[in-house]
Amino acid sequence: MRKKTSLVILSNSGASAKQFTISSVFLRVLIVGCLMAAAGLTYDYYRLKVSAVSVLENTLQLAGQTDEIMRQREQIQEFAEEITTLKTKLVALSDFEKKVRIIANIESTEEQSNLFGIGGSIPEDLDTQIPLTQKHNSLIRDMHEQVGQLNLASHNQGQGFEILLKRLQDQQNLLASTPAVRPCPGWTTSSFGYRISPFTGRREFHKGFDIANRKGTPIIATADGIIAFAGPKGLLGNSIVIDHGHGMVTRYGHLEKVMAKQGTPVKRGDTIGLMGSTGRSTGSHLHYEVHLNGIPVNPDQYILN
Repeated sequence: MRKKTSLVILSNSGASAKQFTISSVFLRVLIVGCLMAAAGLTYDYYRLKVSAVSVLENTLQLAGQTDEIMRQREQIQEFAEEITTLKTKLVALSDFEKKVRIIANIESTEEQSNLFGIGGSIPEDLDTQIPLTQKHNSLIRDMHEQVGQLNLASHNQGQGFEILLKRLQDQQNLLASTPAVRPCPGWTTSSFGYRISPFTGRREFHKGFDIANRKGTPIIATADGIIAFAGPKGLLGNSIVIDHGHGMVTRYGHLEKVMAKQGTPVKRGDTIGLMGSTGRSTGSHLHYEVHLNGIPVNPDQYILN
């Protein structure tokens, strides 16, 4: 005979008690079912909790990635602004070089005159206010292209300044080597050109001009150069010849004293001797000549002071 279990339910209202009879098998099934339901609920709670934690971690990670993306986009915009600023500075330097060339009367080739190469034009400014969420790749592509253009421009600008510097140095050397001052103080007693010789009374060509002053008056080099000759020389007496390069030569005659040595360099303004009356001379004076490519020229044309 199967065992049964009775359940009695009593009421506080005074109603008659109710009794239910449940078989032991059903009771066991009911208990097992309740335990399984409880286990299932516990598993579902744990699974939901794990899912919630995972979702929270992914949300935080995504938020971090979003912040990093925003920072990177801000950096891209800053780089774009720096590229535009660099381009502006390069264009300004190019304009400055052109002005210097004009002032120095130095011509430039088509390639040198165009910062971005032959046929190239100044790139348009990058749009740093572009919505990066929509055109992120477009701005990066434009930046990459302009970096290449600026690299070419900086190379061209560097070469342009090197060429300009060399030309300016050449001009500076030419100016420094060109006679431009009087060789000594005094008054002109005989000019360049044809004159009546004080010694023969005949008409002759005077290759320079004569400046008279007291004996011992300092004589200076009128431009940079190399002492090509220093010593006695026929009718000129004690004399000095300076080779200034570029076909330019100056001569100084009738010196009382030679104070320069052959082969030594001199600068404009250096004292090279003292005024005298050596050689064929009528009194204390300096005979000064300027030769260009072997031909005597008027020294007055090479005196700025």
